[in-house]
Amino acid sequence: MAITECTVYNNDMTYPNPENKKCLIHRLFGQVPARFVLYLLSWSGFLVSFMMRTDINLAIVAMVEDPELPDVGNSSNEQYCYVKDISPDNVEQRVDYGGTLQWSSDVQSYVLASFYWAYIVSQIVGGLATQKLGTKRVFGYAQLATALCSLCIPWASETHYILVILLRSVQGFASGLTWPAMYALVGHWIPVPERSRFMSSFQGFSIGIGITYPLCGFLISQLGWRSVFYTTGSIGLIWCVIWYLLAFDSPETHPRISLSEQQYIRENTVNTYTASRQRKVPWGSIFRSMPAWSIGITTFGRIWVHYTFIIPGPKYMKSILGFSIEKNGVLSGSPFICSYLASVAFCYIADKLVTRNILSLTNVRKIFTALAQVVPGFLCIVIGYLGCDINAILVIWFIAVTMITAAYAGAMANIVDLAPNFAGPVLAFAQTIHMTASFISPLAAGYLTKDGYTLSAWRNVFNVTAGVAMSTYVVYQIWGTGEIQSWNYTDDSASSTENEAMISKENGNVNNIVIVSSQNEKDIKKDGENGLLA
Repeated sequence: MAITECTVYNNDMTYPNPENKKCLIHRLFGQVPARFVLYLLSWSGFLVSFMMRTDINLAIVAMVEDPELPDVGNSSNEQYCYVKDISPDNVEQRVDYGGTLQWSSDVQSYVLASFYWAYIVSQIVGGLATQKLGTKRVFGYAQLATALCSLCIPWASETHYILVILLRSVQGFASGLTWPAMYALVGHWIPVPERSRFMSSFQGFSIGIGITYPLCGFLISQLGWRSVFYTTGSIGLIWCVIWYLLAFDSPETHPRISLSEQQYIRENTVNTYTASRQRKVPWGSIFRSMPAWSIGITTFGRIWVHYTFIIPGPKYMKSILGFSIEKNGVLSGSPFICSYLASVAFCYIADKLVTRNILSLTNVRKIFTALAQVVPGFLCIVIGYLGCDINAILVIWFIAVTMITAAYAGAMANIVDLAPNFAGPVLAFAQTIHMTASFISPLAAGYLTKDGYTLSAWRNVFNVTAGVAMSTYVVYQIWGTGEIQSWNYTDDSASSTENEAMISKENGNVNNIVIVSSQNEKDIKKDGENGLLA
């Protein structure tokens, strides 16, 4: 305890006691910039958080006992795709992951969706809790609660599914606290010129999804599905210890930060952060803004199609494509690694189109939003009608998941375009709308497949997903705009000329750093990176 709380510098930037520099952590990590350590903690924290969030998506296909298939005689190939297995009778056999839990399709949907019910509610709670307790406690305790729940899921699964729903709800509530907690830390710690680079650490969640599925597939095949939750939970506990030892709420209380680094942080954060906190949020104008509504509604469609691939996707790969658990894990996770890389390319191209005046900002946002929703929606329809053409399905699947990330050069980046001075509140407004799709989507998939995991049932799942993705884009096409809204400017900002940096963030997004000069000028200079959402 004493090791982690020793203070090297006072708030007046003087050395309180030279001997404090000899504390253990300072000697071990004294040569490493504190901001770089914080970057690694943030990146790894979101990675671990999403490991514990998504592990059950693949594990559940091995937990639950497969229902008995109806006797359809020679017509079975019209509704089922099986793994070819040369048996004594030389017949086709479906893949079996050895599940023992007798959960109906509806129960499985409730278990998978329960995480997101509480996740939405805790966004606001996280902001209030962080103001009272600080990021170190809120983020740390949230991760600890999520890890402990993961360790309890095997026991709860074999006791009653209601217990699993409760544990997943607790995990969802806790995970929802992590985003506002980390956002708050940025204002205290990261100088304005470095914020977009630092916030790229939030993209650790994408890597977390990409590695969790292959890891789960390997663990299930070698040790059984229970080992998945013991592994991710243990990793979460280990991370919490590291976070407790190395994370601090402010540079002034950090035990090993150099005097020059602390001075640099103070000179480039305090004024900007304080000024942004003093602004009164025009909630009424935001609620009446059709451009703001268009972002929330269109991203609802993107989240729907995205979570169709994330949550029921592994079940489709088992029941229709007949993949082994290891292959299921690899192929379920690989697209998200690709999408992480694609997001960088999409955002780079979008910035070039704008800075070279090839297209207007509004047109760029709409084009990339269409690429993120209309194209994946159409590809979902194609997947539904490809039947058992596994190679073609995998190619289309990878392309669809990759194209979804274009949204971060489209509607998601548009948040900061509308109101650079109130990007955070607009983000919260849009997120409240679109995150509801994260639990409605798996519930809808469960309902459509409750009579059996057949080709026709999955075709309905993909058709509904396509309809939601493409129809919600129409709203953005009509009301989406790249122009700053009049309510972005308060009386204070209109009467004086000031430079102020605002950052738009979405669950791990890096959008744009925007410099606002005055209401008369309304010139925006963007210099940042865009990242991938969770």
